[in-house]
Amino acid sequence: METIRITTADAVVRWMTAQYTVVDGVEVPLFAGVFGIFGHGNVTCLAHSLEAVQDQLPTWRGQNEQGMALAAVAYAKAMRAQRIMVATSSVGPGATNMITAAAVAMANRLPLLLLAGDTFQSRLPDPVLQQVEHFGSPSTTVNDAFRPVVRYWDRITRPEQVLSSLPQALATMIDPADRGPAFIGLPQDVQAEAYDFPVVFFERRVHRIVRPRASTDSLDQAADLIRSARKPLVIAGGGVHYSLAEDELAAFAVAHRLPVVETMAGKSVMSAYHPNYAGPVGVTGCEAANNLAAEADVVIVVGSRLQDFTTGSWTVFANPDVRFIGINTARFDAWKHRALPVVGDARETLNELGGLLADWQADGAWLERAQDEVTGYHEYVDSISAPQPGAMPTYAQVVGAVDRSASGGDFALAAAGGFPGELNNGWRAKQANTFDCEYGFSCMGYEISGGWGAAMARRELQADGDVFVFVGDGSYLMMNSDLYSTVLSGHKMIVIVCDNGGYAVINRLQVNQGGVGFNNLLADCRIGEGGELRRVDFAAHAAAMGCHALRVNTIAQLDEAIVRARANDRTTVISIDVDAHEWTGGGAFWEVGVPEVSNRAEVQAAYESMQQGKLAQRSGV
Repeated sequence: METIRITTADAVVRWMTAQYTVVDGVEVPLFAGVFGIFGHGNVTCLAHSLEAVQDQLPTWRGQNEQGMALAAVAYAKAMRAQRIMVATSSVGPGATNMITAAAVAMANRLPLLLLAGDTFQSRLPDPVLQQVEHFGSPSTTVNDAFRPVVRYWDRITRPEQVLSSLPQALATMIDPADRGPAFIGLPQDVQAEAYDFPVVFFERRVHRIVRPRASTDSLDQAADLIRSARKPLVIAGGGVHYSLAEDELAAFAVAHRLPVVETMAGKSVMSAYHPNYAGPVGVTGCEAANNLAAEADVVIVVGSRLQDFTTGSWTVFANPDVRFIGINTARFDAWKHRALPVVGDARETLNELGGLLADWQADGAWLERAQDEVTGYHEYVDSISAPQPGAMPTYAQVVGAVDRSASGGDFALAAAGGFPGELNNGWRAKQANTFDCEYGFSCMGYEISGGWGAAMARRELQADGDVFVFVGDGSYLMMNSDLYSTVLSGHKMIVIVCDNGGYAVINRLQVNQGGVGFNNLLADCRIGEGGELRRVDFAAHAAAMGCHALRVNTIAQLDEAIVRARANDRTTVISIDVDAHEWTGGGAFWEVGVPEVSNRAEVQAAYESMQQGKLAQRSGV
């Protein structure tokens, strides 16, 4: 067998450059690039190997390890999991900074390859800089902390281990049933060690989307159950995007007269003006979708893990006889809540199920009812998003300004805080795959880094429109350095910073459950002796990092700023103060922990209200 003698680091990089996939009929590298911050543990070996292939596998310099790995997650989501970004860090804090991003990828079932430096396998130099010693477990390093937040974990202790580890890591990242992040620890001495690797290991290989088919028995049972339905409802989750099944879902819904509601991850599977669209469902959803969910007798769940914000902590499905059909590549998800499991690819399953249903259609009155409900939803969003001259702007009005100006190709991105509920209702997608709200892990700080990754993906897809990032002042302060990354790399986005004086949506939860406003709004936090409550000038801060920056006070000014931002040559940050207490209504029950006993009457009342809400909660059987 022909071999080549190279280092472990060279082998890892050479293997990555040999992996390809097919996107829109064109063969492209599966690993699109590397986000990297170098330090001891990856600078003398892995960085050297990456520098040699930068024309094939570009390396992008991050400003914070968590941020760059979050950008990699957002990239994968915008690419609908068709391509993978790599994030590499040094040993120690550089590695542990990436743990949160790994959890985001894990919760959202998205591919991400993490390569972190590690301590020496020889242990001769121990303890090395940044090493955390475990007295009774000398082989344990901080990289073991990744184990709970990745699908695949390995530490390379001999060069030849990459021959089996890298393909298994890749298989995990592209398997639609088990997809998620992979972590590989690379000890410093092993990275540098040479080995005679088989040349065949580095041959070009093309990977295609795996589309597992559902069993014929499960398809037959699902078709029979749907035919029996009087009020069937489709819930579209993120799996519709990852299967590239948006067109098939729309065709299925039209052919069988089915209303479609969407989860947060499934948002923008179809236009918000499609005749079968019935709105966002759940806690951050709308009355239209939740009213339909309450009456549905058969719920066809396509590609959703049924998070509590989708199900209203399992209270939105009020029909006691409701049955679920779980269409999912992941058996774990397909079986939830006694669903009839149809384990298979969303696109192929919808096509095959549609064939079995043939000319069957739901009662036309049911779809008409959905259309009437959605008319009310649009009227409500129009009313709350309309500018109110003289009043402080609200989140809904800010979202409305961008929504009104949006072209079909504009992409909206947010995470955590108050924006999920506002955008889930107020961003009315004109095209499929134009929305990302990280709500699987609800990670504050995702927004700006995620916008960078999404902008990178959208450029590669040659997508029209701008990437709009919606971020609150709290998340901005948590992580903002990738504004500079976008300036440095030339990936433009438009960032809307809504300043409501702190963590206002959590303040709402705190107060609504009987508590006193405490440590969430800036006005309620401790100010030490000599301290001063000052509001941040976000526009000035963004300008210091090279962005175009504007501060506006009214929605009319925001409208003008959006026009200017679209014409600008690089990232533009628009800052606006918004009301901390005005929020979009609707939604559903959400279970949170409220003290069973308290000396506050307000908490006692909140506890009783929570117990009443739980009476409508379905058990898992």
